[in-house]
Amino acid sequence: MRISDLLRVKGTKVITVTPDTKVRGLLQVLADEKIGAVVVSADGASVDGIVSERDVVRAFAQRGAAVMSEPVTEIYTAQVRTVAPETSLDDVMRLMTEHRMRHAPVVVDGALSGLVSIGDVVKNRIDELETERTALSDYITTAR
Repeated sequence: MRISDLLRVKGTKVITVTPDTKVRGLLQVLADEKIGAVVVSADGASVDGIVSERDVVRAFAQRGAAVMSEPVTEIYTAQVRTVAPETSLDDVMRLMTEHRMRHAPVVVDGALSGLVSIGDVVKNRIDELETERTALSDYITTAR
């Protein structure tokens, strides 16, 4: 299975914030959208960085409440590993595991076209295993 297959089911909507968004505003977006990370993008199409709840917690632990008034660019990850729609889910799992990342923006011709989380990948794998289990169970049952 490829990223494009997963996005067909999940959708391609990506929540972004601009680089000048304050951390306080970021937290509101994360809470409102019930998500764990957003892409930082000046124009809504490019990937300037990614920022997550984890980034906020680390910055808060280091600098205290003052971080709430800082722009997200003070805490985000600027060097983002992206994937293409034709990337296999096995490759995405490997990438996320090796680089300890939970979110991978999907980029086509330099433009943001989706976002895949580790939760999306795990859910897909569980669904695949359930389908295999059902098929094997049906095969064993009808073979008798």
